[in-house]
Amino acid sequence: MIRPPAVAGTFYPAQAEALRAEVARHLDAARASAPSAGRDGVNGVNGVNGVNGVNGVDGGAAPPKMIVVPHAGYVYSGATAARGHGLLEPWASRIRRVVLLGPVHRVPVRGLAAPRAVQAFRTPLGDVRIDHEALAALEGWPQVVRDDRPHAPEYSLEVQLPFLQAVLGEGFGLVPLAVGDASAQEVATVVQALWGGDETVFVVSTDLSHFHAYDDARRIDGDTAARILALEDGLDPRQACGARGLNGALRAARQRGLVPGLVHLCNSGDTAGPRDRVVGYASFALRPAGVGADVGVDVGAAVGSGVDAGADGADAEAVLGRALLLRARNAIAARLGLPLLDEPTHPPLQARGATFVTLHDAQHRLRGCIGRLEAVATLEADVRHNAAQAAFADPRFRPVQAAEWDGLRLEVSVLTPAEPLPPAPSQAQALQAIEPGTHGVILQWRQHRATFLPQVWEQIPAPEAFMAALKRKAGLAEDFWAPDVRLSRYRVTKHDGGPLAGVGRARGDAVARPAAVAAPGFSSATAIATPPARALPPAPALASAPAAVPAPASASGSGSGLARAPAPAPAPAPAPAPAPALSPALAPVPRTSASPTFPGVLSGGFAFQSAVPPR
Repeated sequence: MIRPPAVAGTFYPAQAEALRAEVARHLDAARASAPSAGRDGVNGVNGVNGVNGVNGVDGGAAPPKMIVVPHAGYVYSGATAARGHGLLEPWASRIRRVVLLGPVHRVPVRGLAAPRAVQAFRTPLGDVRIDHEALAALEGWPQVVRDDRPHAPEYSLEVQLPFLQAVLGEGFGLVPLAVGDASAQEVATVVQALWGGDETVFVVSTDLSHFHAYDDARRIDGDTAARILALEDGLDPRQACGARGLNGALRAARQRGLVPGLVHLCNSGDTAGPRDRVVGYASFALRPAGVGADVGVDVGAAVGSGVDAGADGADAEAVLGRALLLRARNAIAARLGLPLLDEPTHPPLQARGATFVTLHDAQHRLRGCIGRLEAVATLEADVRHNAAQAAFADPRFRPVQAAEWDGLRLEVSVLTPAEPLPPAPSQAQALQAIEPGTHGVILQWRQHRATFLPQVWEQIPAPEAFMAALKRKAGLAEDFWAPDVRLSRYRVTKHDGGPLAGVGRARGDAVARPAAVAAPGFSSATAIATPPARALPPAPALASAPAAVPAPASASGSGSGLARAPAPAPAPAPAPAPAPALSPALAPVPRTSASPTFPGVLSGGFAFQSAVPPR
C-alpha cells in the first residue's frame, strides 16, 4: 500500500522536474550561505542573515543527530527548510534511517500515530520506503498507535520528503510519526527507543508562531528560539505548532547531551507574504557535544585572532568568556526580536557549570542579575537561561526593553564548585577559612540559607560586617551563631563584556578576572541562583524571620540570598537587628506590582526577593 502525496501542487510543485528544480534552487542557496572553514578553524559562520536569522553551519565529524525544520509551502519556508536539510547532505552514505516527527493538522490523534499497512510514502520524486523494522520496536507501546488515517492528509511530514530525497537519495528508510496529544515524556521515550547510532537522524517538523504582526512575531519567535537553544521542553503550540513533538525531542536531546545551534530564523514576511499576519520559520541543528562545525577560536570576534581555543591559562579563559558573553547576548536579543550573531562551536561550553549573568544600565546601576550556585546544566544552557531570566524575570525590575539595548552592559561569571567548610564553634574561627575579596560564602543553618558572591566584599570589606549582612539576609540575627551553622566557600571568574550592543563585534570584548577585581565605577552587586535544594529535616524557624519559600532553584539580586523554607513551630532566637547602611548599588529595590513571585526560588539582594523560576 502506497500513501500518495496530499499537498503536491499546493505546498510544492506536482511535476517531478519542477519540484526537483525548486528543491535544488533552495539547496544551492543554502550551500552558498554556508562558507567553508578558514585557516583559523571557524566554520559555518556568515554573519546575520536577513532581518533576524543566522546562517547555518556545515561539516563536522558526524551528521547532526537531529534537525528542526519548518513545513509551510516552499515559497514561504523552503529556504529555511533547505538550510536544515542541507546539513545532512555530506552524510548521505552513512544515514540509513530518518525518524520524522510532525504535528497532526487534520486527524486528531492521542499519542503518536505510525503507519500500519502503508509501505511507502510517495512524492513526485519517487517512493520513500517505511522502515517497519524500526516501527516493530514500538509495537504495543501505549502512546503509539498504528493507524494510516492520520497520515493520509497530513502535510507536516510530507513536505520534508522531497528535501530528504534530494540530500540522501534512495538509501534511507522512513519512520514517520504524526504527533497528536502526547506529553514530552511520551515522545522522548519513543525518541530514545529509536536513537540508534550515526545511521539514524531525527527530523522534527514545526513552524513557529502564527498570524501575528511582523514585529510581534519576531519577538515571539526570538523568545521561542532562545528556549529551543536552551533545550527547554515546555513550549506551547502557540509558540510552535509542532510543540508536542518538539518538546519530546528536546527532552531526549538534553538527556543525550546534544548541543543545539540556530541555523536560520525568519518569517513569511521576509519571504513571500504580507507583514500584517505572518508565520515564523526556523531551522536548528542538534549535534553530540564536540561534534559539528570546526571550533571557532574567537567566538563572536574578528577572524584570525590567533587565539587557540584549546590554549591554557588566560587565553583559554578569555575565549570561554567570549563564548559565554555571546550566548548571553543572543539569549536577550532573541527575546527582544533583535538580530542575532553567529555562535561558533566551543566544546568547553558543554561541560556542566554554574553561571550568573549581571546587567547594568547606562548609569552603571544594577539592572538585573540571575544565576546558579551549583552546576545543574551545561555552561551553554545555563548561561542562556540565566541571561534571559536576568533581563526579563528579575522581580526587582521591569523586563528589559529594546530601547535600552544600547545602554546596557553585560557581565557573565562562572562559579567554582562550593567547598563545604568544617563546623566551627565560633564565627571568628569560621572566618579564618574565608579569604575576603576572593571567596563567595554560603551560609546554612537548618532551613535558613544565604549567600554572597565575592563581589560583595567590595561593598562590605570587613569580615564581621560581611557575615552580619549575610546572616541578616538569611533571616538570622546579625550576632547569631550556632555550632551547627554550615559555611561553604567558592570562587568566581568574572567575564566583563562591556556594552551589550558591542558584545561579539570587536576583539577583546571579554575581560576575564577574579570577581574581586571590579571595573571602576561599576557596582559589583550580582545575583545567583541555586539548583533544587536537598530536603532538610524539619526544624524550628527563627522568631521574627518571615516564612519563606523552600528549596531554591534560581535567584536574583545583589550578592544573592537564599530563601528559607517554612518550618513547623517557631523557636526562640535572637531577633534580627537593623541592617547596616548599604551603598545605593546594594540597597533593596522595591518590587513593582507587576513583578511576579513564585515559591521554590532564591531571594536576591539584601532584602528578601523572590525570582521567577525556570520555565
